[in-house]
Amino acid sequence: MATPDGSGSKNVIRRRDVLTGAVGAASTLVIRPGAAMAAKWPDKPVTLVIMYAAGGGTDVVMRLIAKEMAAAKGWSIEPINKPGAVGGIATNYVLQQPADGYTLLGAANFNKFVRVMSHTNSKCWEDWTIMQAAASLASWSVRAESEFKNVDDVVKYGKANPGKLTISTSGTGGIWHEVAMQIARQLGITVQFVPYKGGKPATLAGLQGETTVAGGGVHEHIELIRAGKLRNLFQCGTADIKFADGKVLPSIGTLRPATKPLLPMGGTYNLMMRRSVPVAVQKEITEAFVTAAKSAAFSAVCKKKYFEQQILTGEAADKRAAQLEVSTAFLFNKYRDKVGGKVKTAKELDLPDPENFDKWWPPKGYKPVGA
Repeated sequence: MATPDGSGSKNVIRRRDVLTGAVGAASTLVIRPGAAMAAKWPDKPVTLVIMYAAGGGTDVVMRLIAKEMAAAKGWSIEPINKPGAVGGIATNYVLQQPADGYTLLGAANFNKFVRVMSHTNSKCWEDWTIMQAAASLASWSVRAESEFKNVDDVVKYGKANPGKLTISTSGTGGIWHEVAMQIARQLGITVQFVPYKGGKPATLAGLQGETTVAGGGVHEHIELIRAGKLRNLFQCGTADIKFADGKVLPSIGTLRPATKPLLPMGGTYNLMMRRSVPVAVQKEITEAFVTAAKSAAFSAVCKKKYFEQQILTGEAADKRAAQLEVSTAFLFNKYRDKVGGKVKTAKELDLPDPENFDKWWPPKGYKPVGA
């Protein structure tokens, strides 16, 4: 397997000789329209348009995925950043490019905000092929000296004192805000969401007692938990996180089984391409993505950050994208006064209520890629 040589610009992953294995894999593809194109694809660099700013979590993860894809296939992948409108700017830019596989979208959260917030009319499961590599896990923690020892204490206080429980978020309308709204709904309590400019400031707000609960991600809380400065109430992975010293970060699914279908909850890291890209080219890109998501380098980052390494492609990814958008539409309308901006209703988006999702999926006219 080719390895990065580390030379040149940091934003460019340089082209390598195509590996014999990659050539062999391409030669076994079923011949169909677009296969001739795939036989010589790519014959120029691929651009990865990342929807958030350089240095952030999505940027770091997607650049690593691009690096591992390039190493596995001998491609040249050039990451660029086009932040703004919770991903809407990058989304619309890629939609305007030819559907040839040479312009990909480095996304987060299955792009679930952009249509709900009126930044695009594009439906993820109709206009895009989506792949998930991993998910960060939401976390609710309190100061070590807090009176709240577990989630039951929080629920008891929240129901007795509606609106007095405060939780820090990474910003109004952001992923930790949305997850906190979802959790509050599941717990049946009314809370105040206090926005900060990012996950780290939100974590510090909880640590310093500015809010009752520190919202954010496990990767943002873990060092303070290990140091005994924060006590984790729960995290939003699919299973409890257990440490060698016996410490356990319980899953909300363990504590409240009704939440299990929603897990994992947190930020997701996704590669997306136009659904009209030739199917044979999509197969090449998907194969490279899965290889990258399973690579030792990416696995090491997931382990270090306590991300849940969960690879989704095909109809499973389409269904998850739709499920998350349904949830976002419901929550953003329920808490419209706390979100701001132009939020579209589920009716305007032609979406069901969360409770009816399983009856609705797949929606009329849905076709998996290649069908």
